[in-house]
Amino acid sequence: MALSKHVPDIESLLALNPRVTKTANLVSTSDTKKARKHWKRNGQTKGCATCFPEPLKNNFDDVKHTTLSERGALRESQRCLKCADAPCQRSCPTQLDIKSFITSISNKNYYGAAKAILSDNPLGLTCGMVCPTSDLCVGGCNLYASEEGPINIGGLQQFAVEMFKDMHLAQVRDPSLPNVNDIESYQAKVALIGCGPASISCATFLARLGYSNVTVFEKEAFVGGLSSSEIPQFRLPFDVVSFEVELMKDLGVKVENGRSLAVSDLTLDGLKKGGYEAVFVGIGLPNPKCSPIFKDLDTSHGFLNSKTFLPAVSKASKPGMCGCSAAAIPDMQGSSVIVLGAGDTAMDCATSALRCGAKRVFIVFRKGFHNMRAVPEEMEVAKNERCEFMPFLSPREVVVKGGKITALKLCRTEQNDSGEWAEDEDQMVTLKANYVISAFGSGLSDDSVLGALTPLKFDKWGLPVVDPTTMQTSEESVFCGGDLAGVTQTTVEAVNDGKQAAWHMHTYLQSLHGLAIPKEPQLPKFFTAVDQVDISVEVAGIRFPNPFGLASATPTTSAPMMRRGFEAGWGFAVTKTYGLDKDLVTNVSPRIVRGTTSGPVFGPGQSSFLNIELISEKTAAYWCQAITELKRDFKEQVVIASIMCGFNEDDWTVLAKQSEAAGADALELNLSCPHGMGERGMGLACGQNPELVLNICKWVRAAVKIPFFAKLTPNVTDIVQIATAAKNGGADGVTATNTVSGLMGIQPSSKAWPSVGDESRTTYGGLSGNAIRPIALRAVSAIGRALPGYPVLATGGIDSADVGLQFLYCGAHLLEVCSAIQNQDFTLIEDYIIGLKTLLYLQGIAELSQWDGQSKPTPQHQLGKPIVSVADVVGKVQDDIHSMRGGVLCGVAHLYSLLLLTGNMFSARYLAPI
Repeated sequence: MALSKHVPDIESLLALNPRVTKTANLVSTSDTKKARKHWKRNGQTKGCATCFPEPLKNNFDDVKHTTLSERGALRESQRCLKCADAPCQRSCPTQLDIKSFITSISNKNYYGAAKAILSDNPLGLTCGMVCPTSDLCVGGCNLYASEEGPINIGGLQQFAVEMFKDMHLAQVRDPSLPNVNDIESYQAKVALIGCGPASISCATFLARLGYSNVTVFEKEAFVGGLSSSEIPQFRLPFDVVSFEVELMKDLGVKVENGRSLAVSDLTLDGLKKGGYEAVFVGIGLPNPKCSPIFKDLDTSHGFLNSKTFLPAVSKASKPGMCGCSAAAIPDMQGSSVIVLGAGDTAMDCATSALRCGAKRVFIVFRKGFHNMRAVPEEMEVAKNERCEFMPFLSPREVVVKGGKITALKLCRTEQNDSGEWAEDEDQMVTLKANYVISAFGSGLSDDSVLGALTPLKFDKWGLPVVDPTTMQTSEESVFCGGDLAGVTQTTVEAVNDGKQAAWHMHTYLQSLHGLAIPKEPQLPKFFTAVDQVDISVEVAGIRFPNPFGLASATPTTSAPMMRRGFEAGWGFAVTKTYGLDKDLVTNVSPRIVRGTTSGPVFGPGQSSFLNIELISEKTAAYWCQAITELKRDFKEQVVIASIMCGFNEDDWTVLAKQSEAAGADALELNLSCPHGMGERGMGLACGQNPELVLNICKWVRAAVKIPFFAKLTPNVTDIVQIATAAKNGGADGVTATNTVSGLMGIQPSSKAWPSVGDESRTTYGGLSGNAIRPIALRAVSAIGRALPGYPVLATGGIDSADVGLQFLYCGAHLLEVCSAIQNQDFTLIEDYIIGLKTLLYLQGIAELSQWDGQSKPTPQHQLGKPIVSVADVVGKVQDDIHSMRGGVLCGVAHLYSLLLLTGNMFSARYLAPI
């Protein structure tokens, strides 16, 4: 057998590998039609009903096309442009900081993403699943103008909160807020009627503000209102609603079931007499609207409405919602069903009917497709499940035989020139059916409920008169939200009604007690024990509020930029490198360019940059004044002055003393600039020689008392040798590393980029960003191994808390960031701080030991959905979501301090001696 060939069985496998073809391919169309059936992945999409062997009956698995796996969420989040003035946020009723939470997802900080979501929307998971995003946030996405299309914001929102849900963390009130336990006004009795989205939202925000006597009254045995009873399991599982209610109850909110707004139970007058100082009414619209032709018909005849049909389906299909084990879905086996209506509820009725065994479902509506109220996502599901749409028809007569509906007579509708819709009796259609489900909307017509709402004033539509800004009714102590308020049409809008009402209820309650509150709303954010983790660190005798800082680079080009960084929350900042006046420079343009390592990716996800920028063009006097001002205004944060001189003791002495006198907390000696300055005998020219580094550090040590760090270059054979020289010279630590010398690329025209001037000249520049992270990690770990505990300020490709922790494991004490900010903005610091706290906290939870950071083990899935049916989990006891809750802060503090003190965990755990 030939040595250069595999054995036959291996060769047969390798035959599947691509081959270079030398001729065109030729296969008959008939053969291709036969063969493609074996490879088709998108299922059968055309044909009659008998062509589809997989019935939907009893199948309540997730059908949302937006659902994402972790892989899908990461890829989708990285497409986002992170727009500065994000139109998606402006389109969201709750004003979610969408850019922020998508940034956190792209950085694998899922807790941070969920925190951003739940801070503005306590029902963030529900809304991620059911929001009509095409009409809201997604409809405003700037990527709608791109070939790839808009971002799947709803799917990302659902993914982030689901990941948080699996962390099993309790919500707590932010302990940094004023303690109001002893203030009488915060003990006021507050009642919320109806445990639906508006009330859950309102109660949550009131509890975050500090109100300790908040009670939600719910007439049903289950919580969640319409979210539980009228949105099907395959769109919104009950455990999602229960999870959000539990987060509300974590704050001390009480829920009383079996209590309804009725003359015989709860009334506004009765609550007032019972000592409730404020009431929020969020009962929705409980009474279905119905055509007079169905007046004498009921379920026994085959007539249902959305208010009876959908709850019956939900109780039988949503595990945990109904305590009764005998609940069964309505039996429509083999029947024809007509659904009347063109809204989202009608779509839910139609798709639910299929799961009750219906053979055919017709969706009948008065107007055309362009006038439908249902969002495209809902219509698409109904269409894919082969519901038949019948527009321009209005019901006129029900045909009943033997006490059962057998058909429905429909009349053609047309729109006249004035825009009004009229029925044309000359065009009639009779449609056979066994069931008719009316989904024409809802109203408020129950006399008992209307009586309980006395003395509220009502508008011409029979709804309470409500101020759309304050959500206050005609009675100043009564607030209203959700469908009942008359403006809301979606769950997220109901959530926002509750959010608005909470603030204005707060204003009202405090005014009753003569207490003033700020004019601008200040609603507290979502908070858990994770947020209490202390990540401050002491390095070289200086206390840093957090280990993240701005590197001496473009983010610190000017003092105002450093100010913005401090306002955002960065723990420290290193000034742009400056020198003596005799060494002033003039920079060229272009001097910072996008790296070619990102391929065809444009926007904020650049993996590298290349710069041919020199040191600051601003004088030492400018920077000294800037340092003084910044230290005056930001006493808790640390200012490090980055300075550069040639190999001259006097120059280093003068500049170091000037910077110390200005108030700098520490110095960073730039001994590493890879281009431009080396030709002047500065930067790299000094930093590549251990003897020069040793002497410069000795000069600076003799000149100042404040700590200083030598910034090292990676453009050396042995960086440890340079770090050792710095330490021996008296440096309190080192910064590893500066940019890597490189040439970014050559264009097809043979011109380099960047190129400067008419002659298109270029030079080797400094490569930065994620592309140099492996080099920087090696440098930090090498120093950490050779000089255990010696402070290292790491820089080079740090673009998330996850990456930051990698550098800390390798021996870093502080983390400097530049390229990530160039990619986005200063607000990244919030994601980094929350992300690091979360990573440390989760390591203290034994039950999450199988997680990789914030990533849980990935189950088998397709289209983002686990390969498991709801039938497999029905009847199983739900896990107690409180079982894993509790503080592990002591363990976290110990872990973090150990990590920072040892400074060489990486070498101890992972690297064998060489």
